[in-house]
This record gives sequence, structure tokens and C-alpha cells, in this order.
Amino acid sequence: MTAGTEWPSAPGSLDRSKGEAMSTSGVRRIRVHTFTSRRVISQETYIVEEVGVCIHIHGQPWVTLMCSPHDIDELVLGFLRGEGVITSPEDIADIVPAPNDFCVDVWLHDPPAELPSRLTVTSGCGGGVTFASLQDHIPPVDEEVTVAFRDISRLMGEVVRGGTRYALARGIHAAALATPEGVLILAEDIGRHNAVDRVWGKAMKEGIETRGRILLTTGRVSSEMLRKAALMRVPIVASRTSPTGLSVELARAWNITLVGYVRRTGLRVYTGEHRIR
Repeated sequence: MTAGTEWPSAPGSLDRSKGEAMSTSGVRRIRVHTFTSRRVISQETYIVEEVGVCIHIHGQPWVTLMCSPHDIDELVLGFLRGEGVITSPEDIADIVPAPNDFCVDVWLHDPPAELPSRLTVTSGCGGGVTFASLQDHIPPVDEEVTVAFRDISRLMGEVVRGGTRYALARGIHAAALATPEGVLILAEDIGRHNAVDRVWGKAMKEGIETRGRILLTTGRVSSEMLRKAALMRVPIVASRTSPTGLSVELARAWNITLVGYVRRTGLRVYTGEHRIR
């Protein structure tokens, strides 16, 4: 990847409404009216932003991701890796961002003969519109990591407290890569699948191993998120909320420990309880 690539920033280009403060790193201040039983209050608050990031491969439109407008390079890296377009950052010859726009053109050293049809992936969905089939052969995750349930609760607390955009505006998901000792990478996005892609992209960018780590998310664990975890060779996936039925089945097939409803006082283990002590 070409060194020194500059990415489009959130401020300025997204400020299309009148009388509102400019965006900063995917969060902006707006004025709202709060209605209560006794009065109406005019006040300023924060709101997260959503943009469409279009990815071109060798000049050809490929996919548009609805996401948060920050750290676009990490999101693109993680998404390309999850879809099997690349296996490492070294596969990329160059990434060229469009001036004043959230589009990037990716140039590969060895481009695939054919790419899937162009799609728009909304911030709220993943498995229904991703290109790779869940029937793809993915071997079981054989890393036999063990962790105390209290450590998972502590790590989830670090994720929640570390979400700067969530602290300002709410309405955003967080994902993290961790060891039992602490969080290695934390990412936020309006889409929970995007947040996982950002974690993977940042790990590749910084040379951090994902194999044998713990993946944490504040959102529901879908089948597509489980697929990403299996490809990352992550043996433990933990969420503040619940998994879907299909993600539980896949976790069993892929030997992944799936944990939900992580709280300070306890959690719920759906599969792979041998890794939790």
C-alpha cells in the first residue's frame, strides 16, 4: 500500500444542513427540542453521522458501505479481507481516495478475474448482502484459549467506557480485539458488522495478530459476524446482547465459544463453555 495516503476527513464535506455545527470524526452537534409532560426544551446534543463509502476496484464500482465517516482505510482493509479480496495489506498496490468524497479506488497487485456484482451494504445488515457464502469451507477454530468470566466482564466494561463517540451521541456500536489482560484494538461504527471490519483492518494495518484473541461487540452477534470471527481465527466471541440462532449453530460447527449478555456480575455462554472458567 502506498505510504502517506491521505483519507477524506469527516469535517466540512458532510455539513449540508443549515445552522448546524460541522462534523468531527463522525459525530456532530445539532439543536433538538425535547418534549416533557411539563415543558418543551430547546437544547444542543450530539448525533452520529452515516455516509456511503463507495469502493472501486481498478476503477470499477464494486460496493457501497453505509458507515461512520472516520478511519475509512481501516474499514476498507477489513472489508476486503473479510470478503476474500485480499489476504494481507501487501496485496494492495495502492488505495486512492477521491478528493472531498467518501470513495476509494483500490488497486491490487494480483486482481481477481471476476468480482461480485455491485451492492449497497446498509449499516444495519451483513449476512443477507455479503458476497461470501456461509457454506464456504472454514475449518474449526482450534486455539484452546481459556479465560475467566470475570475477565470477559472487565473487558466489556473497557469497551463500553472506551467508546468516545458512544459517550457523546449514543447510537453507535463498538467492537474490540482483546487478550485476557486487556483491549488491544477498539473501533466504533454505526454498523456492528462494520465495527468488526474496522477491528480487523486496524489489526492488519498495525501488524497485530487476531488468531487466539477475544472478539468483543456491543451489538447482536449475527451469522456474518461469526463468519468474520472464524476467518480471523478468534476462539471467543462475546457480546453485551444476544446471538442469533444461526450464529449459535455456526459457533458449534466452527468450535467458537459464544458468549452473550455480558454484565459486571455475570454472562451467558451459548457454546464452547470449556474455554470459560
